[in-house]
Amino acid sequence: MGVGGALKYSYKRFNSTVINDLWPELWFFTLWTIMVCLVNEHTKIKFYVSSAMLTVLGTVLGLVISFRTTSAYDRFWEGRRLWGNIQLAARNLGMIIWIHVPLDRKAIPGEHERSRPDRQLRAIIERKSMMNLIQAFAVSVKHYLRSEPGIFYEDLYPLVSFLPQNIHGNHSVPTPRESSEDSEEKGNDEMSLPMWNDSRNNTLTSKHPKKRSRKGTFDPEGVLPHIASAVPLRPARNPPSEHVTDLIPFLVVFKPFGDLFRKMIGKVRHERDSGTRDWFGKKKDLTPIDSNVPLEISLFLSSYLQMLLAQNLLTPAMATGYNNALVSMQDSLSNLERIRTTPIPFAYQTHLRLSVWLYLIFLPFEIYTSFKWLTIPAVLFAAFLYLGFLEIGQEIENPFNYDANDLDLDHFCLSIQRELAEITAHPAPDPNSFIFSQWNQPFAPADRRTATDILHERQQHEEGHTEQAVIHGVREDLLKSYREIIKATHHRDTQGAKWFRNDS
Repeated sequence: MGVGGALKYSYKRFNSTVINDLWPELWFFTLWTIMVCLVNEHTKIKFYVSSAMLTVLGTVLGLVISFRTTSAYDRFWEGRRLWGNIQLAARNLGMIIWIHVPLDRKAIPGEHERSRPDRQLRAIIERKSMMNLIQAFAVSVKHYLRSEPGIFYEDLYPLVSFLPQNIHGNHSVPTPRESSEDSEEKGNDEMSLPMWNDSRNNTLTSKHPKKRSRKGTFDPEGVLPHIASAVPLRPARNPPSEHVTDLIPFLVVFKPFGDLFRKMIGKVRHERDSGTRDWFGKKKDLTPIDSNVPLEISLFLSSYLQMLLAQNLLTPAMATGYNNALVSMQDSLSNLERIRTTPIPFAYQTHLRLSVWLYLIFLPFEIYTSFKWLTIPAVLFAAFLYLGFLEIGQEIENPFNYDANDLDLDHFCLSIQRELAEITAHPAPDPNSFIFSQWNQPFAPADRRTATDILHERQQHEEGHTEQAVIHGVREDLLKSYREIIKATHHRDTQGAKWFRNDS
């Protein structure tokens, strides 16, 4: 790693801490403590507070702050658990579609007769398209939680571009001229579906989208379908622009003057391009959006289930599994939305912060007689501890943004993409084609014969053995295998436990 890479890594690690969020308050309490020390040292006025009250108050505040941080981490962990549920449901739904939806189908009445290979090919295209919609659901949840409306993203649009654009089921590709100024009027005239309403994407869509922020040859969007779009596609990641104030926080005091100057020259920046911090130095949180693309995608997945049932292509048991997986995905989405849109009550946060402030304001009065000028670093350290835990709790209560401490939603979506691709890579052959082969030794270690040899010898000695004798022999082999496995594995586990006890 070069010097530039080391500096960039150090900057990212530093920016993932809460120091940049604490600097205004740390400066305030440092200056306040200096003033208290100067007054006590050079005047006849002596500030003093009994240690009993602050000791009790400090204990209570410590417990309350611990509860605050724990509740915020519970939200963080619940978000991770819900994304695990989406990944599991996507995996199960993908296996049901790819394995249990048949390729061989009867001709639909009213359609011209198609050949069997043609019907199978159409079925494969149909199933793979639904697999793409499962992946699109996860990607759309990611953008939805990050307050990124619409579908025009490099990792989402190629997966949903084939869906109908209006209530009539039409799929018309607008020209660039129509998609810019006349998109809203065109959408209203043709009754466009919500996900295709360009007016809802104006906050992120521009004529000159940002370049991808991927490193080197890492380009997961490059393996997606290449579909032309009249609306410029935004990158898969759209983090708010970082400014010099993120590196040098105290420069944020000049931000209002810069915004005023831009307004005077008519250059107004969008919320995402105005930096990641407000003029108090705190990280800004994006406003939740109304565009619910995951819900619309789940409607198409549900309509596919209805078609499978209408054509008797799915058994009732598999239809129940399909519906349960889809419900699990929707339930996870609702819970993620609850975490995203329900912050800790403002009154609770304000009261807790005011209590910490009062404690830190009176802290120099209590410890000055013992610490003298060391009161300044002591109060600074106490402020860093108390306020730091408050900021950590406030930051991780919404773990879906682009901060270094947030959940890696892109990693979750790429994991789902890889798993679905792995499912579709398997042709789902007849189990008889690989079970009864010469590479399978089902009864090892007692019987090292392959499945092919067992069946072949069974046919050769069929006259000399009854069916009960053959089954009895198999059961004896299974019992011998059990004993050999216990003997081969239990001794090592016992020795390992013994070594562990000796080490401890």
